[in-house]
Order: sequence, then structure tokens, then C-alpha cells
Amino acid sequence: MTVVAGGASAARPQLIRAINEQVMLEHIRRSGPISRTELARLSGLSKPTVSAALAAIERAGLVHATGQRTGGPGPAPILYEVRPDAGFILGLDVGREFLRGAVADLAGTVRTRLSVHTKAMDAMARVQELVGLATRLVSDAGITASQVTQTVVGSPGVYVPKLDALTLTGRLSWDSPAVLATLRDEFGPTLMIENDVDAAALAERVHGHGRDVESFAFVSVGTGIGMGLVIDGKLRHGFHGVAGEIGYLPFAEGSGSDARDARKRGSFDASASAAAVVRAARRAGLRRASSAEKVFAAAAGGDSVAAEIVAEEALLVAKAVCTVITVVDPELIVLGGGIGQAPGFLEAVVEQLRLLAPVLPDVRASVLGTETVVAGCIAAGLDHAWQHLVGRGAGE
Repeated sequence: MTVVAGGASAARPQLIRAINEQVMLEHIRRSGPISRTELARLSGLSKPTVSAALAAIERAGLVHATGQRTGGPGPAPILYEVRPDAGFILGLDVGREFLRGAVADLAGTVRTRLSVHTKAMDAMARVQELVGLATRLVSDAGITASQVTQTVVGSPGVYVPKLDALTLTGRLSWDSPAVLATLRDEFGPTLMIENDVDAAALAERVHGHGRDVESFAFVSVGTGIGMGLVIDGKLRHGFHGVAGEIGYLPFAEGSGSDARDARKRGSFDASASAAAVVRAARRAGLRRASSAEKVFAAAAGGDSVAAEIVAEEALLVAKAVCTVITVVDPELIVLGGGIGQAPGFLEAVVEQLRLLAPVLPDVRASVLGTETVVAGCIAAGLDHAWQHLVGRGAGE
């Protein structure tokens, strides 16, 4: 018993030092460049404790002195900030038509980004294209694969940790265990899978309208339909990981639905996604409506048939948003995706919500572009990378 107690007693100061170093890292990451005095004030730790923690994380290569603050009374304080090149994040977005990616340093600065049109005809071919894109990104960033601290792949569907499996990937069709196994072989232990719409919600939280609120829903309507839910500042996945899979809401309306699509992606997705808008337009006689974008353009140009289809789409989306409002009551709804961000669509949805919803939260269209999922993957990767680096460097 004496040996155990002694071991615990010896371990306690080491644990306290590690915690102090983690606190320093978080404050420097969030507020740097920052001085020792400011760190002491923010953390509530004594100046000697701050100095000791700073020295440790500086030796670990996680932070460095970046200059001095001049112009104030007394000696100019030394300022500390994170070392951007202490690690790198690789963010990848897997879509049906495009593969996108970027490499960012620990300061969140994007070093390089690429977007390629996929030619893959099956899931494994798409995996190999993704690996090729990642190789190019790492090379263009001037780093090696070993310097990548965290890799985050934004993908349709749900990752189930208990099964170590991807499910509900819908039109991407890469639920096969071979896909995840190959991704792990290629990217190693730094791999993390994030739902693509959840990643977009993270990007909205960091770079978009979600910066100013604690609770919001990001509703993406385009090639597919999904939702990312941020409550109390945190992305929520739910017990089974399906929080936000609103494509499975059990309601549909109009002529856009497709039974085969409904089985694969859910009845709401089959009735309100971009493909459903095109199907509805063709069934209504708009033979030249080869894309949802063209249907919306025709409606904007005064075509009454196209306008009816757009109105029906707005009603469907408003019903889904109303469901979210009544269950979660978020402060903000952000519409994203090709349809969600289409000109005039926000106003049409809000008009329907005024009739349907018990309350009307702030509703905005996302101002983020096609790199939204990649940006969200980088944001998620930064948090995980810091956890890894703190564990590796703190306490040394």
C-alpha cells in the first residue's frame, strides 16, 4: 500500500504540471500573441507557475516567443504564440462529383488547397482518387505525410464507432468495410471521419453566421439533404450518430419523390433534393430543366410552372425546418447547399415558416462557398490535433 500511495503522490505534481501546460496552450491558442502577465491573469495561476509551464511547452516545440509589445510603461513584455509548423491538418471533402481538400497549419492558416472532378465509377476508385489528392496536397504544402498531425475526411453518412463502420452513405455508396479499411491503411491513425454536413456546420460556427450564437441548425439542401446541429457551442451527433439525418424525415409531397431514392436516402431527401426538383420539373413539362439551378433560373425569369415547383420545394424545406424548431428551438437556422443558398429561396422558406412554426428564429442563407466542408474538416482537425500534441508535449 505504501508503494501505491507513494506512486500516487509522486504522480500528482506531474499531473498538475501537465494540466497547467494544457491551460497555457489553450489560452495561447485562443488569445495569442500574449504575454506572461496576461496568461497569469487569464488562467489565475501565479507568474512562477506560468513561467514554468511556458518553458515546458516551448521546449516541446509547441509555442515560441514572437516579439515584444512596445509603447506601454515599463519593460516591453515578451509575447508568445503557437508554432504554426508544430503540426498540420489535412482536410478532405468527398462528394459524388468533386473531391476537395486543403492543408492547414496549427494556426489555422491554409497552406494549399485543391479541387478535382472525380472520374471514379465505384467506391474503391474514389478512395484511390482521394489518396492521390491528399498526396498532391501534402507535396504542394511542402511537408511530408509524417508531419500531418490529423486527417479529417468529410463524407456523407454516419461513422459508427462501436462497429467501426460507415453507414447511410446514400448516393456515394461506400458503406463497404473495404472502404474504411483502405482509408485507414492509407492515412493511418490520424484519420477521423466527419459527416459532411456536420463539417459544414463546424465551418459555419467558426467562419459564418454561427460565430455569434451558441445554438443553431445548419440545414443543407442540394444534391443531398442533411443538418448539422450545434447546441451550447458544441456539434451534436446523437447517441447513434444520426442527429441531423433529416433526409429520413417521414414526409414527402408533390411529384418529385422517387421510391428507390426514398429507400436509400429517406423520403424527404427523395422529395426535396436537387434530383427531386429536376424530376418534378420534367414531369411538369419543363423538358430543358437539366438541373435544379435551371429550374430556379426559369422561376426567376417568370416561368409559372417553374415557380410552382420552387414554391413546393420551399414548403417542403419549411416543414423540415419547422420540425427542427419545435424539437430543438435553436436561435438561428442557416440554409446551405445549392438550393438552400439559391437566390430568393430563403425568403420563400421564411414566408412558409411564418404560417407553420410556433416561433420564428433568425433564418439566414450561408455565405460560405464550395470549400465549406473542407473548412469544417480543418476546424475539427485543429481541435483533435491540439489534443494529440498537448498529450505528446505537455508534462515533458
